[in-house]
Amino acid sequence: MHTLVEERPLRRDPCIASCGLWLGIGLLFVTALALASLLVGARPIAPSVALDAFFSYDASSPLHIIVRDYRLPRTLLAVLCGAAFAVSGALIQAATRNPLADPGILGVNAGAAFFVTVAVGLLGWQSIDAYLWAGFLGAVVVTLTVYALGAAGRDGATPVRLVLSGVALSAVLGGIGSAVTLLDPQAFDALRMWSIGSVAGRDMHVAVAVAPFIVLGLVIAVAAARPLNAVALGDSLARALGADVLRARILVVIAVTLLAGAGTAAAGPIGFIGLMVPHAVRWFTGPDQRRILPLTMVFGPVLLLIADMTGRLVLHPDEIEAGIVTAFLGAPILILLARRAEARGL
Repeated sequence: MHTLVEERPLRRDPCIASCGLWLGIGLLFVTALALASLLVGARPIAPSVALDAFFSYDASSPLHIIVRDYRLPRTLLAVLCGAAFAVSGALIQAATRNPLADPGILGVNAGAAFFVTVAVGLLGWQSIDAYLWAGFLGAVVVTLTVYALGAAGRDGATPVRLVLSGVALSAVLGGIGSAVTLLDPQAFDALRMWSIGSVAGRDMHVAVAVAPFIVLGLVIAVAAARPLNAVALGDSLARALGADVLRARILVVIAVTLLAGAGTAAAGPIGFIGLMVPHAVRWFTGPDQRRILPLTMVFGPVLLLIADMTGRLVLHPDEIEAGIVTAFLGAPILILLARRAEARGL
């Protein structure tokens, strides 16, 4: 007697198909905005001239110099730093189970900026390589400090405790940093634009210097995606499911240090990207970090490229720094998110 088994065709997960579609859309947006970033500015450049700047470069042409030496590094940094800030925000939100967390609110960017300020003001460091190591050190020190402060007490590291610790530490570091800059205003004149948050005025050396660290941070972030899904359920349940909570948090600290440290060293403490982008992505991916992180990696550059080009056009021919534009967009969004009932958990 034979048992008949009905064969059912394998069906694709509609969420995976949807995420693939959004990933493709995001890549198209990044490509289009990156190309537009080469053409838009105080001096508009025709697409044909931009192509000639790459394939028939003329060192005596001012337009070719603008494209190759100014706008190309600026565009590459917007892509790299946008991905770095957005993914670091998604990692912090998942690891702390706090939907209002990002490198700016938890003080990670402030820590990196403070250590860079101290390195410039007290040690006389001026190179991007020095900025990188100072930014890395500041990011990891503040990340661990905020988590230690938030974990102190009976209830442990609750979302509210972490946000309050991060905001308080950011205020303290910001005040000390401002005092240091007032000691020698001339020494910090070149640092003023950096402290606002901008991708303008950087050369290709900056982009090349930070790219390996950001790429490594993104790779580590993707590796941490699966255990972060378990961590989001709570430490006890995550351990019951076999997840290595300590390893997951170590990976997050390493990735956030690389991403926030390198991004802040290159572009300054640009805020709200790590808050807005993961939330927007989560609306159409759900809570799975394996889908959130790749899409955040794509849509982070979209936001920073839009902010940078908006700053170029609003006060044409003058400019507004990208950090100001993202703060202008992010502040009302933060208020809306804080008022939502869903802001109590991921």
